[in-house]
Amino acid sequence: NPQCYAPWSFYLFFLARLGELDTCSEVHKVFQVRQIGPNQVLPSSPRSGADLQVCTSKSSTCCTKKMEEKYQVAARRDVQNLLQTYSSRLKLLLSRYVAAFQETFEVLMRQAENHTNVVLQVSYQKIADPAAGSVRELFTDVGLFLLGSELNVDEFVQRFFDALLPLVYNHYISPGVGDTSPGYAECVRSLNRVIKPFGTVPDLFADQIAASGVSGKLLLQALHLGIEVINTTDHLQLSRECRRALLKMQYCPHCQGITHSKPCMGYCLNVMRGCLASMAEIDAHWREFVRSLEGLSARMHGAQDLEQVLLGAHTMLHDAIGHAQKNGPRLSAQVQKLCSTSIRRPAQSVSIQDANSRVSIPLQALNRRSDDSLSVMRKDFLKTLRTFSTFYGGLADQLCLQGLSSGDGVPCWNGTNIVKRFVSKNVNKSNALKLEPFKNGALDVKVSCGKSEDSNKLNKLKMTNLLLQFIRPDLEQAHSLISVDRRKTHKHVCDLTHNSSN
Repeated sequence: NPQCYAPWSFYLFFLARLGELDTCSEVHKVFQVRQIGPNQVLPSSPRSGADLQVCTSKSSTCCTKKMEEKYQVAARRDVQNLLQTYSSRLKLLLSRYVAAFQETFEVLMRQAENHTNVVLQVSYQKIADPAAGSVRELFTDVGLFLLGSELNVDEFVQRFFDALLPLVYNHYISPGVGDTSPGYAECVRSLNRVIKPFGTVPDLFADQIAASGVSGKLLLQALHLGIEVINTTDHLQLSRECRRALLKMQYCPHCQGITHSKPCMGYCLNVMRGCLASMAEIDAHWREFVRSLEGLSARMHGAQDLEQVLLGAHTMLHDAIGHAQKNGPRLSAQVQKLCSTSIRRPAQSVSIQDANSRVSIPLQALNRRSDDSLSVMRKDFLKTLRTFSTFYGGLADQLCLQGLSSGDGVPCWNGTNIVKRFVSKNVNKSNALKLEPFKNGALDVKVSCGKSEDSNKLNKLKMTNLLLQFIRPDLEQAHSLISVDRRKTHKHVCDLTHNSSN
């Protein structure tokens, strides 16, 4: 079968060519097609390579020093493009779910607002229209809080109940006396935080929004951080030693007229693992990042389930107004005592409170598909994210597998010659493909690139992991952490990071 001999004929052909370089036409063609540099740097024919620094050869060469420089830039660009292509799936996943979570939050706000207004129309029709503006403001503030605004949850929840008290008092506590003057209404409003007409409901509601909101807010912040880390990875800073190793691996064979060969897998793994050593350092923290997101998601239930809290706001409203009605005589006496100096206009016509104003009408269930829920969306996201948990640890291997190196059984470039197979003792066998030895021995390649110039991404991952683990179901702890100034939170986490490293 001729196909069985194709790799070996290719191999023998290039072995014959190594010592008999007589033209550079193929090198010129590839150089121009790949737009590596201007034609002026190309030699007209094979020449001595005495001036070359990396692609040295004992025989003639098709490279000049200028070509060597252009090849080095091209090698870096090739790796950068392959890295961006490989990481694009992960970045797309994070970006898509950031957009999906934000959209779901916004939909939840609108549904919670509409649901609350329906409850008011059914059970407290007299105040439904006047309270609509306050309801809208409440859920707008919740949405802004989730999307990153530094709002005080206690304040905007209490502000809602401040606005609700004059309406409830005028229509359900002390009805039939007409509208109040602006001064009287303001006095009644100011008593909300003093006489606590709605009992513990406002505090409980604020705690639930804070606890569920901090989880949702932190989820979004963590995904944004993940995207930032990927973006930093896409613009990898390579050391001089690494750039020279990439040049030798990818383009030095061109100087010998070998333009269609690829590096051997073992050779590619050695070089890429050395160049991406700083990426491998991120691996443990990236794995922890994925595990921490899973832990955060697992805690988002009950009082920390944002969907449950927001779509259950109408129950809180029922309880709050019911508590005020139950304690009506006491509240009326307190208001009359504390706001007695305010002027109240008499009613033009008496309005009798409907004893059945709180009609128990079953509300139609929200028309939400099960796959739209935050819980289902989180599970789908984490299921996909788990497949990327080893992204950084296996980055070098994946880049070699996805285009940098040759396939099995194909003659390949080992840094010096075209060979059948490559093996190196420097390849980590626990992470690499199994490589069989070949008769001519192995070429060891060691690339030490030092620490990445973008080590800031590692610190940010550590910070985020600490935050994801620091937020617990404890409502008071979660609420206090998310309410503090961002700079103080940053300093707190940095201190934790410093202490954990000592």
